[in-house]
Amino acid sequence: MNITFRQLRLFMALAETGSVSGAARAMHVTQPTASMQLREISESVGLPVYDLVARKIHLTEAGQRLACTARAIMDEWDGFEQQINALKGLTRGRLRMAVVSTAKYFVPRLLGSFCEQHPGIDISLEVLNRDRVVQRLRENLDDLYVLSQPPTDMDLADHAILSNPLVLIAPGDHPFSGRKRIALRALQGERFILREAGSGTRLSTDRFFRQQSFVPDRLLELGSNEAIKEAVAVHLGVAILSRHALRAEIDQDGLCILPVTGFPIRSHWHVVYPRARQLSPVAEVFLKNLLAQAHP
Repeated sequence: MNITFRQLRLFMALAETGSVSGAARAMHVTQPTASMQLREISESVGLPVYDLVARKIHLTEAGQRLACTARAIMDEWDGFEQQINALKGLTRGRLRMAVVSTAKYFVPRLLGSFCEQHPGIDISLEVLNRDRVVQRLRENLDDLYVLSQPPTDMDLADHAILSNPLVLIAPGDHPFSGRKRIALRALQGERFILREAGSGTRLSTDRFFRQQSFVPDRLLELGSNEAIKEAVAVHLGVAILSRHALRAEIDQDGLCILPVTGFPIRSHWHVVYPRARQLSPVAEVFLKNLLAQAHP
């Protein structure tokens, strides 16, 4: 086969964007040029590498194997470039991270000191829901991943870096807001506003409810912390959120934390990566920096 590095990068862009036009934009070429290069890739492989069905790109089995191989080649090449830069005394390179949405409240602070020490490093930060972060982890797309509930069916290098207390919030004028201690059962009739099924916060909450044999009478699922806080503030119900998702002065948002027995629910933030993955020099330095700041 005779496929160039640039063609491999184009094909990876196709796999990631799901469209020829998206791949063309990512590689800064015209769509006709991208289409021609992709045809050449298929001809070189000797099999179709993607199908167009209902205007959507679907990788064939050959295409999926090519994408996996191309990703491994690019990872190795990026690692080699970073090693050479290190030998030259340079600090260039790229750090790729995928984090769950709640981690956006603290990960930028952790990145801050690293960026100050290594201003030449490019950072690619994907902020997604847990399902999509786990998907990227399974596909080995990034250097490091931050989430509160790592998958248990993968062999991962796993480091707890920060506590993640989950608190129960209510409107600031809730009738229970002045109490010193509240039984969970006292909230039975409340509507509980929770993150979507599959999120780390929801997994911890559901586990806690099972342990307490507690089933809320009414539920409302919302897909973002901001939407949940707004819903609580306008008296749609009470909610369980990470303390990291709340401002220190939460009363300014029209909210309060209720002192419910069993709360805060204890959990931790984890930074993980596949144990078989060889971290790049940049990722190794960042992880060392991160663990030095860890307060699990």
